[in-house]
Amino acid sequence: MKAGADPRTQPPADPAVGTANVAWLLGSLALVAAPHLERLPLWIPLWSGLLFAWRMHLAHRRLALPPRWLLLPLAAAGFTGVFLSYGTIFGRNPGVALLTLLIGLKLLETRSLRDANLVVFLGYFVVITNFLYSQSIPTAIYLLGVVFVITLTLLRLNCACEPPPLGERLRIAGVLLGQSIPLMLLLFVFFPRVQGPLWGLPADAHSGVAGLSDRMSPGTISELLLSDDVAFRVDFLGGSPPPPAQMYWRGPVLVDYDGRTWRMPRLSFAARPDVQVSGPPILYEVTLEPHHKPWLYALEMPGTRPRQSAFSPEFQLLSPRLVRERMRYHLESHTSYRIGQREHEAVLDRALQLPEGFNPRARELAQGWRAAAADPLEVVRRALAHFRQEPFAYTLNPPLLGRDGVDEFLFGTRRGFCEHYASAFTFLMRAAGVPARVVLGYQGGEINAIGRYVIVRQADAHAWSEVWIAERGWVRVDPTAAVAPERVESGIQAALPAGESLPLLVRTDLAWLLQLRQTLDSIGFRWNQWVVGYNPERQLDLLSRLGMRAPDWRSMTAWLLAGAGALLLVFGAWMLRRMAATSDPVLAAWRRFCRKLERSGLPRRPGEGPRDYCERIKGSRPALGEAVERITALYISLRYGTLHDREQARRLKRLVADFRA
Repeated sequence: MKAGADPRTQPPADPAVGTANVAWLLGSLALVAAPHLERLPLWIPLWSGLLFAWRMHLAHRRLALPPRWLLLPLAAAGFTGVFLSYGTIFGRNPGVALLTLLIGLKLLETRSLRDANLVVFLGYFVVITNFLYSQSIPTAIYLLGVVFVITLTLLRLNCACEPPPLGERLRIAGVLLGQSIPLMLLLFVFFPRVQGPLWGLPADAHSGVAGLSDRMSPGTISELLLSDDVAFRVDFLGGSPPPPAQMYWRGPVLVDYDGRTWRMPRLSFAARPDVQVSGPPILYEVTLEPHHKPWLYALEMPGTRPRQSAFSPEFQLLSPRLVRERMRYHLESHTSYRIGQREHEAVLDRALQLPEGFNPRARELAQGWRAAAADPLEVVRRALAHFRQEPFAYTLNPPLLGRDGVDEFLFGTRRGFCEHYASAFTFLMRAAGVPARVVLGYQGGEINAIGRYVIVRQADAHAWSEVWIAERGWVRVDPTAAVAPERVESGIQAALPAGESLPLLVRTDLAWLLQLRQTLDSIGFRWNQWVVGYNPERQLDLLSRLGMRAPDWRSMTAWLLAGAGALLLVFGAWMLRRMAATSDPVLAAWRRFCRKLERSGLPRRPGEGPRDYCERIKGSRPALGEAVERITALYISLRYGTLHDREQARRLKRLVADFRA
C-alpha cells in the first residue's frame, strides 16, 4: 500500500486458495483429463501427475509456489516434448496433449481464488475436447458427471465464508445445471448448424478409422472379420428387408492384378451407367459410419443415387469427398437387374489382364475348361462345380500362401475365406478368357428386432466376383456360396467350422447377449440420428415440421432470440415468486399488518419502532389496543427475541389475517 493512501479506498485483497480447495480443484481436473490418458504418450500423464502432486504438496505444507522463471523452462520443455512426439503442435492430438500439460503448469501459478476460477473455466473447456474422440452416450453421461463435479468445485471456491455442507452444494449444483437444460435444448434445436463437425479440420482427426480398402491381398479382409465395429445401419422404409442371400452391399470394384494384390482403378465418374432394373424398388436409408474413403455402400443394384454423389464406370457409388463423419442417405435398389450390357472393348480387355509367370497350374485348368465349354456360362458352372466337389473349407485361419498363391490354394491348402475364393475364381475366369473383376463390400447383416433396422458390421465384410457375359452384361458370381452357402444364407458364424469363434458382440447364439446388444445398439442408433447426427438437413426437416417455412439462418436466429427471451422472462418470474415465497414470513406478516393500519388512517412514521408504533395506536384507538398489543409483542419476540418457532410464526400470520382496523 502506498504511503498516505486511505485503506478504505483500496480494493480488497483476493483471498488465497486453501488446501481443501486445491484438493477439489485437482480432483475435478483429474476427472476431466482421465479419458485422454489412454490416447496420450505415457510421458504426458506422468508429467501431469507429477505437477498435480507437486501442487498438492505445496498446498498441504503451505509452501511458496515456484517462481515464474522456473515455469517458463517447464512450459518450453512441454512444447518441445509434444512436438517430438507428434511432429507438430497443431491438430487434435497435439492440442489435447498441450492442454493437459498447461493445466498442470497453470496450477503451479494458482495463488488466488481468481486464478482458481480461471482454472475451473479451463476445465469446462477441456471437457469439450473429449467429444473430439467420442460422442457416445456413455461418454456424454460421464462428462455430465464431470461437469457436475466441476460446478461443485466452483461453488466451493466462491463461498464468502465457510463452505456450505456437501449436500447443500449438491442441491445448488443440481439446480444450476437443471436451469441450463431448457436453454441448452433451445440452442441445440435452433442454432444454425454447420456442415460437418468443427473438429473435422485437423488432418489427424480420423487416423483410427478402419474399413474396406481399395485393394485386396491375402489377409486383408480377415482382419475385418474379427471386428465387431459397425460399418453402417440400414432402415428399410415401408417394408421388410430382403432375404439375407440377396443383401449384397456393393463397395469398391477391383480390376487390376499384379499376381498377389487386386487394386481398384483410378477413380472416375460415369455420366450415365448402363443399368436396367425390374421389379418393385426397395426403399431404404443408410447411416454410414466414417471410414475415411470416398465410396458409399448400396444394396445391389441401386436405381438412384444420393444427392451430390456419382457412379463410377464400374457402377461403384462415390462421394465427392472422403466420408469423415457419420453420413445418412436415401436410396432405391432392385435385386433384379442387368448392368453393362454394352461395354467398351478397353474395359473388357483390362478385365482379362493377368501377369505373366504366375500360377501355371491354375492357367492350365482354366484353359482346359474353356476348350471343353460351349460358352462362358459353361466355364462359370465348371468352376463353381470344382469348388463344390473338391474338399475346400471355409476358415478364418488359412495357411500362408507364397508366390503362386492361387495354385497353392487350389491344389494344396484348399482352406480360405471369401477373398481367397473370389481371387482364385476371378483368376480362373480371366485365364479362361472370360472378363472378370472382384467386388468388395458386405453381405447380409443382423436384423435388430427392437429398432427394426439392419446392422452391418465389419465382420460382414465380403468379396465376390463379377463376370461379363455377352447380352447379359456383368453378372454377380459368389464362389464362397459354392463352398459355404451358410455364409450367405445365415451369416459368417454359421459358416465357420467348429473351434473357430468370432468376437463376443458378433455372436448370435446367446439369446440374452443378442437382446442386450440390440437394445444398446438401438439406443445408440437413435442417439446418433437425433443428437450426434443433427446436421443441417435434419435441422431443416425438424423446423419444417414445427411450422417454419423455408427456415434460414436469419429466421432461426430470430426464433432463437425469441425463445431465449421467453425463457428468461419465465425464469425471472419464477425466481421472483420463489423469492417472495421464501422471504421472512415474520417480516412479511408485520408489513401486511402495517399496511392495514395505514389504510385505516394510522400510517407508521419513518424511523418509528414497533413498540412506539403500538403505543401511539393504543392512545389514539383504544378499541384496537388489545389486538395491536398482541400482534406487536409476538412480532418483537419472533423478530428480535429468542423465540424462533414456526408454529408461532404461523400464529402471527393468522392474527394479522384476522385483524380488522
